[in-house]
Order: sequence, then structure tokens, then C-alpha cells
Amino acid sequence: MKKDQIVEITIEDMSTEGQGIGRAFEALPPAPGPETEDSGSAAAPDEQDRGLVVFVSGTVPGDRVKARLTKVKKNYAFGRVEEILEESPGRSGSFDCSGLSDGCGGCPFAPIAYEEQLAVKQRQVESRLSRIADLKDPAVRPIIGMQEQDNEGMGCFRYRGKAVFQVSTGGIITKKGGIVEKLGEPAVGFYSAKSHDVVDCRDCYLQSAAAMAAAGALRQFMEEDNITAFDPKWEKGLLRHMIVRTAFATKEVMVILVINGKGIPNAPKLIGMLDDAVYEAGFSLESLVVNINKASGKNVEKNKKKDRREIRVSGEIMGSETIVIAGKPSVEERIGELRLEISPASFCQVNPAQMKRLYDQVRAFCAPEDPDRKQVILDLYCGIGSIGLYCADLAEMIIGIESVKDAVTDANRNAVINGITGARYICGRAEEVLPAYLETREGDAGEAPFKADPQLAEYIRRADTVILDPPRAGCRPELLKAAAATGAGKIIYVSCDPATLARDVKLLGELGYCFAEAVPVDMFPHTGHVETVALIQKRKGD
Repeated sequence: MKKDQIVEITIEDMSTEGQGIGRAFEALPPAPGPETEDSGSAAAPDEQDRGLVVFVSGTVPGDRVKARLTKVKKNYAFGRVEEILEESPGRSGSFDCSGLSDGCGGCPFAPIAYEEQLAVKQRQVESRLSRIADLKDPAVRPIIGMQEQDNEGMGCFRYRGKAVFQVSTGGIITKKGGIVEKLGEPAVGFYSAKSHDVVDCRDCYLQSAAAMAAAGALRQFMEEDNITAFDPKWEKGLLRHMIVRTAFATKEVMVILVINGKGIPNAPKLIGMLDDAVYEAGFSLESLVVNINKASGKNVEKNKKKDRREIRVSGEIMGSETIVIAGKPSVEERIGELRLEISPASFCQVNPAQMKRLYDQVRAFCAPEDPDRKQVILDLYCGIGSIGLYCADLAEMIIGIESVKDAVTDANRNAVINGITGARYICGRAEEVLPAYLETREGDAGEAPFKADPQLAEYIRRADTVILDPPRAGCRPELLKAAAATGAGKIIYVSCDPATLARDVKLLGELGYCFAEAVPVDMFPHTGHVETVALIQKRKGD
């Protein structure tokens, strides 16, 4: 097949980026013989020929389309819709977000009805475990989706407890010769798909009402006071990002402004505007934080052959210096009976309603066969300690490891405010800390970069359950080896990427563990992401 060729495709699945996936078949010439001699039509493709995989933007499973191929590779191609021949019954007619039509890349699954979104994500988890982990018919339970009564009746909308807004343009600059130029209207929103162009978003169906109100107040403040946004190309401008944390249970809100400078001009005015806007949305602004990030925002690489420079925008959002300019340093969220204090740099699941369902599943996997037996639980990549603390009554001791210092501080405080005494937290990279503790014995003094506590080391060596909740990239092999070296009977893996989960399940299989079952949880409706809780058990005899 060639570029610009038009093919007819039935869309069978979706990619995580929201592109429909189908297969294109070239018509074959009629074969000689009595059956085809006078038929005048092409023979059907051979059953062994599964066709060329084509990714088509703007389509959903069940669509039948004519698509023009825009790029053709050896094993796959990309195409754009020329004509929709038959529209899928799985299309959603209720998602009319203006940001989506303007190119915002945050909701690639928005055109799909919610039940179909769940079905696609279920297939993705099953497919990755089968294909990457080499599991035949993996036991994947039905996905846990959001309910209509969630979020005060908003269901699968307005569910995000953390919004990260990009800020662009706005303000004025003075050029050479004293010429003053206005940079245009400020944009507070999200990146366009596959670019760093900011789509100004006046409302987002995924964010809380408090987050959108804060974004509106910031936009107005920038307009009135001529505040510039940071431009990575010229390395000038003040505002980089605005992060809004919304605690649904307590209605507390934290606003974090990431800036390229020492402070915000006329900050008292902005505080008042944010406070009023958040209050009108039905929430309470409890914390306003400034984070200073003076990094260039780009990496410049020179191509010697063509003598040109390429600008690559850095993915770092927050800098190392954080200043609370109004209110308190954290907000409080509640998951069931568990109280959680969340500081600016700490990780916490963004969907509180689904977080409880996910934690309930982790807890169910944690439960020992003997209900009277208390166990030792290792909570790796523990963040603010929420998963382990949610299972605290099942444990004699919970030991968490986390690399972010502020998150470790939060975890210790969360243990205290919930009256949990059997929890200890270690600051460091899990792939470094865990192997070091496994080698520590009574009487060892410990060495840099940290001193291992022999008492905690003894707990770690007799761990019953290891909980893994790594970032999207999954676990490093040395961490998986150390987790297996504990001899724990169960490893509970909480993953936000089915592909890296499947990869790590395969490696754990080589280390004496076997996949038992998994439960997908839809933490991120209308996006291509899905969370999965997997139970991985130590193989008997190992």
C-alpha cells in the first residue's frame, strides 16, 4: 500500500492516544479457474493475510470509514478520514467540549460512549498481559468504572483532584528602541495533541469546578496587570504553570503557581481574586503556593551536519524551591475513614471516588488467609503513604519507601493523624534502598547515602506482602529482584500502564512468582489511561 491511497476500514479498537485501529486489505486480482474466470471481481484476501494495521484519528470502534493513508510503514500505517460510511453505535453525543474541538489533547476517548471506553480499556489490559507477559487467557476481572452518583451526581465528569494548567502568552514586552508590544491574550489551558501549543480552556469537563474557577481568575489577573507567561524559546516571561489540588471530601483547595522569577507582582490582588472565584465555585481556598523554577525550559542540541539547533522542551514542571504565600502548607483529603494531608510536591491519585475502589481492591488482595494473623507489608513508591495506611489494620508493620522528601514527611504525618503507630517510612529510591536493607544485619553501622536501620531491615526480610505502585515507566529490574528476594508470598502491583505491568509480570515470573489475577480500575475516564491492580503470588516450592 502507498501514501495517499484510499482504503475502506472497519475500526476494531483504540490506541491509548485515541486513534481508531483497523486493518486495510488491498484487493487481490482474480485467480484463474472456473470459479473466478468470469466473476469480474477480486478474490477475498487469504485467511492468513490479516491486512495492514492502520491508525485513524477521529474514529471509534465500530466505525466503517474510507481513509486516506498519510504515512505508510512496513507493518502499519496512519490515515485520515475521508468519509464515514457507517457510524458506530458506540459514539458519544454528549461530549461537546469546545477545547476538544480547538485541538486540546487531554480527552482522546471523549467521542466514545463511556461503556465502550470501559470495554476498550478492558481489552487493552487483557491484550498486554497476553502478548507481552506471554500469559494464556489471563484472569482479568471486569473493569471497575465510575458510577452515576459519583462526584455529587457528575459521574465520570469533574473527577480530577489535581489539574495542571499550562500558561502561555499574555502581557507586554519592550523591544529595542523602546517599542512596547502586547504579546496577545493569555491562555490558561492544556497542550494541543502532540505539540506544546497551549489551547486556552475556559472549561474542562474533567476538572473540578474549583480548578476552572481558579484558571479563570488567573487569566483575568494576567489581562488586567499585563503579566507575561514564560516562553521557552526566548527564556523570558513569568508564569509557567498553575496546579490546582482539590480535596473533594473537605472542599479544600490548594493553588500552586510555578514561576520563572522571585515573586508575583501585586500578589495580594491575585490572592483575593482566587479566593473569591474558588468560593463562588463552592470550595475554600486554603493554600496559595509559589514554586520557583528558573530552568531554561529547553535543551538545545546542535546538529553538526546541518549546523542547526533543535529546541526540546523540558518535561520538568516544578522547581526545588516552594514558598507558601497564603494559608497553610497542605490540604486534607479523606478516603473512607482515612485522613490524608497532601503537600504541593506529593503524589496522590487524582480521582478520589475511584481511589477508594482501587484501595479496596488492594486491601482485598492484602487480606491474609488467617484473619487473626498480622503481617508485614512493604509499600514501595508509597507517596504520601495512602495505600499502606488504608491496609494498616491488616498489618503488624507497614514500611514505606519513597524518593520525594516532602511525600515522606506527609506519610509520617498521615500515620500520626490517623493514630497508626505501626508504620515507618524511608526516604530514598526504592531500587537502592530495598537491596541495601536486605543486606543489613544487626550491628551494621550503615553507609551513605543513608544508614539502614537494622530493626527495619529485619521486618523487611520477613515481609509477607509487597505493594508496588511505580510511575508509568514501571519498576527497574533491580527493584523487582529485591522484591522477590524478600520471599514475600504476595506482590500486589498497582500500575497505570498495562504494557509496563505486563513486562514486569513476565520478569517476576522468571524470579519465582506467577500472575494470579488482575482488576482494571478506570481512574481516568475519557482518556486512554487505565489503572490495574494485579495479584502476583510466590510459586509454591520457590
